[in-house]
Amino acid sequence: MSETFAAASGAFAARAAALDAADRLADLRKLFALDDTVYLDGNSLGALPAHVPARVQEVLTREWGELRIRSWDESGWWTAPERIGDRIAPLVGAAAGQIVVGDSTSVNVFKAVVAASRLAPGERDEILVDATTFPTDGYIAASAARMTGHRLVPVTPAEVPDALGPRTAAVLLNHVDYRTGRLHDLPGLTAAVHAAGGLAVWDLCHSAGALPVGLDAHGVDLAVGCTYKYLNGGPGSPAYLYVAERHQAAFDSPLPGWTSHADPFGMTPGYAPADGAVRGRVGTPDILSMLALEASLDVWNGVPVEAVRAKSLALTDFFLECVAAYAPEGRVTSLTPAAHAERGSQVALRCEEAEPVMSALVARGVVGDLRRPDVLRFGFTPLYVGFADVERAARVLGEVLGEVPGEALGEAPGEVPGSRGR
Repeated sequence: MSETFAAASGAFAARAAALDAADRLADLRKLFALDDTVYLDGNSLGALPAHVPARVQEVLTREWGELRIRSWDESGWWTAPERIGDRIAPLVGAAAGQIVVGDSTSVNVFKAVVAASRLAPGERDEILVDATTFPTDGYIAASAARMTGHRLVPVTPAEVPDALGPRTAAVLLNHVDYRTGRLHDLPGLTAAVHAAGGLAVWDLCHSAGALPVGLDAHGVDLAVGCTYKYLNGGPGSPAYLYVAERHQAAFDSPLPGWTSHADPFGMTPGYAPADGAVRGRVGTPDILSMLALEASLDVWNGVPVEAVRAKSLALTDFFLECVAAYAPEGRVTSLTPAAHAERGSQVALRCEEAEPVMSALVARGVVGDLRRPDVLRFGFTPLYVGFADVERAARVLGEVLGEVPGEALGEAPGEVPGSRGR
């Protein structure tokens, strides 16, 4: 280690200690099952809240094992999708009664895009989709366009205002770009879509639980999101669907299931939709993962999203500063905007040797992930990531980059994270 590197390390470590000492959210880390690993992959899979296993065991042994079918009523299983939706609502700036939990993000994207197309007034026949989106959103939007007879128009978020017009029915956008961490202008783009007469559908997978969203305040029409990232619901935990109250009476789901029927146990051949957000339900709720998610949300009790956002920006600022000091010049370039108004809660670094570098990082106790071929992703979950974690991650990255690249780095054992999930 060079003298310059060592001096920087001492200075940054001291700053990290001071920042952690002043961090009002620092005690939340104790709520999670974590070890000495620096875990910067919460933007792909959140850490396990420590109390969840006991709650799941209770569901298994008492609610399922003893009460069995009685738990649909006595344990509140039947109303879980709406109850848990109301717990997520404050985290995304929504009033109660507008979010239902269930199914996957992909299924909810399909419901939202088709329903938005059906809600659009007049003879509108175009669906705009974020051309930089996570691939599944694009696949689903294309399928929805084929099913409704609409024309699909892929555009970047920056191109949306100019692409809007009298034929625009719905626009599907990501609040935060999964690859670069860029935060898009939800208020401004939603207003532009409305001015053109269309409906705005937002994918919140990389923003919910990391920053204020303001669904109600900004007039969003429909939104979807996963719960296994910053909401820490567990692998494959159910997603959610937001339907603004003003649209609920006319919301026409392309997947009308028995649990969204006005009289689900009437078993009638004709479909009559229930009132409210219940219309977003389809089939029998996935109770085990749903109740694990409900327990996970306890870590948010008394935690304002605004405080989480402030810490997120401080963490990512500090990480970028540390990387600039530790990384050899020219080896990595940030793809994540420097401006706070354009940054989510992750940092994406372009690196030619991304795969072997991430393998080496994981082997040394710093877990991020990658997006092939050349992007290192680091997610910052303020509930459990501290400033000392940030300094250590940047320092280890600098050490790895300072070693011989290529085959020597590629000898690190284990599979590189990043090929699973968003």
